[in-house]
Amino acid sequence: MGKINPVSSKYIVHATINIEGVVDRPDVIGAIFGQTEGLLGSELELRELQRSGRIGRIEVQTETRSGKTTGTIIIPSSLDKAETAIVGASLEIIQRIGPCNAKILITQIEDIRISKRKFVIDRAKQLLKQLIDEVMPDSREISDEVAESVRVMEIMEYGKERLPAGPAIDESDDILVVEGRADVINLLKHGFKNAIAINGTSVPHQIVELAKSKEITVFVDGDRGGNLIIEELFSLTDIDFIAKAPDGKEVEEITKKEIHKALRSKISSEQYKLDKNGTNGTSQPRKNNQTQQRRPVRRPVQQRPVSNNRSAAPQRPNTTRAPEKRAIKDIKSSDKKKYEDILNSLVGTRGAYLLDEKLDILGKVPLSELQSTITSIKNGVFAIVFDGVIDSELISVAEKSSTKVIVGMDTKVKNHREIIIQTVDDF
Repeated sequence: MGKINPVSSKYIVHATINIEGVVDRPDVIGAIFGQTEGLLGSELELRELQRSGRIGRIEVQTETRSGKTTGTIIIPSSLDKAETAIVGASLEIIQRIGPCNAKILITQIEDIRISKRKFVIDRAKQLLKQLIDEVMPDSREISDEVAESVRVMEIMEYGKERLPAGPAIDESDDILVVEGRADVINLLKHGFKNAIAINGTSVPHQIVELAKSKEITVFVDGDRGGNLIIEELFSLTDIDFIAKAPDGKEVEEITKKEIHKALRSKISSEQYKLDKNGTNGTSQPRKNNQTQQRRPVRRPVQQRPVSNNRSAAPQRPNTTRAPEKRAIKDIKSSDKKKYEDILNSLVGTRGAYLLDEKLDILGKVPLSELQSTITSIKNGVFAIVFDGVIDSELISVAEKSSTKVIVGMDTKVKNHREIIIQTVDDF
């Protein structure tokens, strides 16, 4: 009896069998061959089809319970689908197997090529994913990797003491002073080119000289060693701002987001000294300063006659809320994302971007030249984004230039009738 080659099999006929009695497997196979003999003609005779290899070995599985036999029949076929269906249907004419009544039902004719095709598709997906993950990196990943390596290559040795530094130390008005070479490399990776390392706990003479002409921001690790470096710098030179990595972390290991957050939260040296001498945190003194600045404005209102106070009291909340509503309404979410990205790129640079109505950058200027540049632009500036604090002096200059939006790190002016004021907290 021939056996079909599994490779050439195209279909599998699945059937169930129910017998009212106890029979053995050979009885079922004998009934299949015996009762279908001569039914379909010589071309579809089961014995001849098996000899030629067009029908495979007929597999029968039976199980007897309570005097009845049930089971399954599987017939592999390399015939075409019509001939396979005919062969399958011929099994259902069998009504007796041995001395017992029987019923055979074809449940399914399975196309093996479909299951093979599904296997091919699933395996191809796995191989493609492996290819993308391990062999073919994304083009953006390649460009980012190349850009980072180029930035790291830009590290230089500054001055006679050969201090590790970024390439923009000489041209920047403000610099970041960090502890070691690894800190400079991490900042370079994330686009900060104005960092210089002191290479240890002793402060080099070159740092003292730079502090005389540039704005110094000390960026140290969030541990006791960072505090010691700050104290030594205080004893030798004047520093302007202090920024610290998150507690327990070092500048060389923090992410870009943590770097931006730390630089946004930098405090002045005076504030640091106040905090060290017993004030509760960095935010409390700032609130007190703001309160002191607002009091001269509020006192004249309180000294007016009672009738004026009654009319003025409900008006003050309206003047503060209206610009906030207008700011939320006027700035689209897509525009706010662009403002946020521009503001993030300015952290630690002490610079400013001037934008037109399409939010295209007209130019970048240092803070020292911001007001004069705004005044000199004939067509006006639609928006100003800068690394600094918004004050009334800048507002008055921007008002004359028909500026609509000002975005800064912090503000001393809460709202304005015509200009939308946004800070880091608004994003």
